[in-house]
Amino acid sequence: MLQRYLMQFDSAELEKEIADFLVIGSGIAGLLTALRASESGDVIILTKKDVLESNTVYAQGGIAAAIGEEDSPELHFKDTLKAGAGLCEEEAVKVMVNEGPKGIKDLISLGVNFDRWGDRLALTREGAHSKRRILHARGDASGREIMRALSERVRENPRIKIWEGTSAIDLLTKNNTCYGAVAYVNATAKLKIFLAQATILATGGIGQLYEVTTNPEVATGNGIAMAYRAGAELVDMEFVQFHPTAFCYPEAPHFLISEAVRGEGAYLRDKNGDRFMPQYHELGELAPRDIVSRAIVSQMEKTKSKNVFLDLRHLDPQLVERRFPNIQKNCAEYGLDILNDLIPVAPAAHYMMGGVKTDIWGKTSLERLYACGEVACTGIHGANRLASNSLLEGLVFGVRVAQAVERILQEFNFKKLVDLEFSSQVYGSELPTDGAKEIELIRQTMTEKVGIVRSRSSLEDAQKIWGKLSCVLGFCVVNMRQIDLMDMLLVASLITEGALIRQESRGGHYRLDYPNRNDREWLKDIILKKSLVEVLPNSW
Repeated sequence: MLQRYLMQFDSAELEKEIADFLVIGSGIAGLLTALRASESGDVIILTKKDVLESNTVYAQGGIAAAIGEEDSPELHFKDTLKAGAGLCEEEAVKVMVNEGPKGIKDLISLGVNFDRWGDRLALTREGAHSKRRILHARGDASGREIMRALSERVRENPRIKIWEGTSAIDLLTKNNTCYGAVAYVNATAKLKIFLAQATILATGGIGQLYEVTTNPEVATGNGIAMAYRAGAELVDMEFVQFHPTAFCYPEAPHFLISEAVRGEGAYLRDKNGDRFMPQYHELGELAPRDIVSRAIVSQMEKTKSKNVFLDLRHLDPQLVERRFPNIQKNCAEYGLDILNDLIPVAPAAHYMMGGVKTDIWGKTSLERLYACGEVACTGIHGANRLASNSLLEGLVFGVRVAQAVERILQEFNFKKLVDLEFSSQVYGSELPTDGAKEIELIRQTMTEKVGIVRSRSSLEDAQKIWGKLSCVLGFCVVNMRQIDLMDMLLVASLITEGALIRQESRGGHYRLDYPNRNDREWLKDIILKKSLVEVLPNSW
């Protein structure tokens, strides 16, 4: 049985922190929400490690926005819908592509130094984009540069208080309304209550549910799990995007090799040296990510290989060195010269298209709970995210969420937060495992059974494993590893459930037993909520 709260606590016995706004997470969406919301109230940010540990920091390619002379929001809109395989929420996409250019100006005003060609912003192209519209910074360190500027602005803002090394465990709710969160403070190894008039989830993705991922260690799906336990609606959890090209070399970490590498003209070759992507799609290496990932898997199976290769040898060396200095440096650490050697790559879990269901202002199905960034699902990405739309989503909707929560302060009179009391009774003895073995089983199962290619039999096998692991639900958890275990098990089971329900192949969801896209039956969204599963027409 799913417990409402993971840990036993009584708010009357715990220290409290109170603010107007509580932001959980510190990527681009969370920091922009905090900066914008601080104009009208005090803000607390909770982050599992430090502010710079988020998916945003690891984003290499850049951020998409229609700012080129030959580009337009309309073209960006069409490209996004095409990549989304029929399930994009058009109103949300229009908001993103139309507000994106202004957002870029805002980032520049906050101190982000994008690369330039002379006095013009430099633009590159990535897969499934019809125009060069990807802004980048420091070559292939776009996310790091954005986070440098935003974190500096946040740290110097007197109305924002940052709690690093502080992990939100559960949302605090009464009568379908969220009032904050209970969190674990690493420095003291104690629980603490954080109360706010509005709570914003910006916790990022779920990549650590898989054995091979481009995501950092903090991406364990905690925000999605917290929202589900609190009663919020989730949507389209089956759509997980696998990036086609993660570094795949013995004893090396699986770091991202940016899609911008293919955008600048690199080829994909199999172990025999053959360029294979034109056999799979008319756009070749610039096909949508789901198609490239499955093509790579297919070619690896054909050639009985554990990887394919990126070939940059035909590109201008000066271009390569200017655009990809960090990739060049990282590969060199393993003896590879990207100007003369092939880069071994394979797909890796990268991005969650589904998540906590929100409207175009980030509002969830719970009052005073908002979500933005990868943890949220506005419907922008549909079944498959267009490259470099992730940072853009965080940029646009981080600001919109801040505007929405500001209205809360203006329109409502609240009971004093300090008078609210919350408690939980978690029965059972302490969990007799640190969770490490069980987490590895989850990651192995997700990779083998709920990965790039799925089927009814593989998904049902996964469900059997989740059933066996559910024995941990009867115990009390006492540390963050055990909390991650509980959250990862819950999110894994929800992804599996959505994948079993959707009997077709679309975007990031591919089933061997239903290999075709079925618009007649499956132009629908799958809503998951405690004690409720709904399959609804694709209309938000």
